[in-house]
Amino acid sequence: MKVQVMREMGYEEALLGLSLSYNQPVENMPAVAMKLLPKGGSETKFLESINIWLDITAPRFWWQQMDTYRAGISKQSESTMHTLLKRPLTASDFTALVQPAVIELLNQMIEDKDWSTVKENLPEGFLQRRVVAMNYKALRHIIDQRKDHRLAEWRVFIDAVLEQAEHPEFLEVTT
Repeated sequence: MKVQVMREMGYEEALLGLSLSYNQPVENMPAVAMKLLPKGGSETKFLESINIWLDITAPRFWWQQMDTYRAGISKQSESTMHTLLKRPLTASDFTALVQPAVIELLNQMIEDKDWSTVKENLPEGFLQRRVVAMNYKALRHIIDQRKDHRLAEWRVFIDAVLEQAEHPEFLEVTT
């Protein structure tokens, strides 16, 4: 699994908007923002103004869980329908060891241009790449809900985001 923060924007605008609510100079707002974060809810609506784009390559089983998050999130992906028949599959197309016989069978279906059967038989560890756009509030919600998840990929995702984000202090949820 790979997670790369591609771009972020809106930090200054979010703090300016927050300063309007408190009638204080913008330079005071990072401290005010940090005091509001534990309150959650509408107190953190300034996070909706900070946008982030992620380039994520993850297995199908992880995307199934990520797809439960829709509000404030846009995803563009490698279309399985358009890319699956373009080349033979290799072990590096999967997160875990896939038996060579399985890959050979899938490649035979690819050679036969049998798209639907290939798709129906893809192992859950098949890697798919997507560009995901969301705001900090949506990302903070995901991190909060998945920080203790038993699926190891969620820890990889969260650690990568917090390591690369420009303002991880706005994303970490402490309990």
